[in-house]
Amino acid sequence: MTVYLDANATDVLRDEARLAMLEALSLGGNPSSVHGPGRVARRALEEARDRMGRYCGVGPEQVVFTSGGTEANMLAIHALTQGDGLPGGTTRRPLIGATEHDAVRMARPDAVILPVLADGTLCLDALEKALADGVPALVCCMAANNETGIIHPMQEIAALCARHGALLHVDAVQVAGRMALPRGSVTSLALSGHKAGGIMGAGALILGAEGHITPLIRGGGQERGRRGGTPPLPAILGMMAALEASRQQDWREIARLRDKVDEAAVACGARVTGDRKAPRLPNTTSLILWGVPAQTQLMMLDLQGFAVSTGSACSSGKVSASHVLQAMGLGEAAANAIRVSLPWNITEEQIDRFIEAYTSMALRLGAKAA
Repeated sequence: MTVYLDANATDVLRDEARLAMLEALSLGGNPSSVHGPGRVARRALEEARDRMGRYCGVGPEQVVFTSGGTEANMLAIHALTQGDGLPGGTTRRPLIGATEHDAVRMARPDAVILPVLADGTLCLDALEKALADGVPALVCCMAANNETGIIHPMQEIAALCARHGALLHVDAVQVAGRMALPRGSVTSLALSGHKAGGIMGAGALILGAEGHITPLIRGGGQERGRRGGTPPLPAILGMMAALEASRQQDWREIARLRDKVDEAAVACGARVTGDRKAPRLPNTTSLILWGVPAQTQLMMLDLQGFAVSTGSACSSGKVSASHVLQAMGLGEAAANAIRVSLPWNITEEQIDRFIEAYTSMALRLGAKAA
């Protein structure tokens, strides 16, 4: 049986989410309908909005349900840079970290790109310099990187944005359910249900204050006119159940198992991306075997029953090195990294089996030393 180690792509479905979705499927009504079944569905939707607000520490009116993290990111960046969103009226220059997910990078391909340090964290000096000219700006920074797990210094970033009057959009897709969400001077926050143990198809944009934003998807006025389309109620209820269940997770134990993988990998000649200097998500590690293509590693581990991912992106049949690892200055080694992201239900026995397989692979391939 395959050992699943690709939770940052999508985490394992939680039992609580499955049960919540089955219950939602039995409701049957459309939340926009005014008849009895519609009102029942509407009540369930608004209860989920209240729960999401409590989870994020905001009012329910600040929650906009979306189809996922990509839409939430796109919606926020479109509105906040065009001057038609919170706080409104000002066109803003987008400043985007070099290691951001493509959901953010492609939202504004003309954005100013901010460098990161060798450990993968955003360069605060570069951010302050970019903000110092006084041009109204929207800073986009993910709370934690999806490939490396590196956590950005969000308190310092938020403080710089507040000092210079910049707005701050945070892609919190990977941290939701795994660590505390960023607080303070955050203008907007993007979440996704399936990264926390829900199913694909539901996400949320959390606004720092109540207000109108011009929708990307226009329709029947759902989500207070901020996002058209019938909401995917089962997926939304599953997302909320998964996020709430994640609060009971012992993430320190997950981090211990991740560290166990790191130590074994280093012992057989690998390197942990970021050199373990910056804080990371408790479930994520990026491992480099010099001179061994990531695709080779992935295929060998897959044949042994382990599902990991590479630090590369495939497009039109071509494999290119990860822009995240290249931005960290890893050069050719960027093509030699795999990502291991532990699901919430990982066991020590599974980790021991992976370590055995990884060590055997590394010794067999004869990876070049750093």
